[in-house]
Amino acid sequence: MAEGLMKKLYGQKAYVQSAGVKNDMEVDGFSIAVCRELGIELSRHRSRSFEEMQLWGDDLSQFDLIVALSPASQRMALELTRFHHLDIEYWPILDPTGLGEAREAKLSAYRQARDQIRTKMLDRFGPPIEENT
Repeated sequence: MAEGLMKKLYGQKAYVQSAGVKNDMEVDGFSIAVCRELGIELSRHRSRSFEEMQLWGDDLSQFDLIVALSPASQRMALELTRFHHLDIEYWPILDPTGLGEAREAKLSAYRQARDQIRTKMLDRFGPPIEENT
């Protein structure tokens, strides 16, 4: 979700790669639905684990910033980058998985998480690029 929002707001201004502590491969259907509401297509998006990034040649030291959205990902990022100089920021975002029972309640939780991420991005990186708003 975060990678799609970043690309929508800032286009090619920055190279973005989403990664997690583990590889979930398929993007959650609720994430796809709430991002589609903003014109962001995630259905073909695949997430990677930090280990897969390294195996596939993404050198973490080439990144300027890692944004961790969970305490577990923050710990993993700190461990993997202990020999590299790059910034790691923790953004405490609502974890919508497992929240709500009915479809609309689940979508509401995912929208809240999506909007929290969007607000954090705007606060951190400034106004979006005109053609992507």
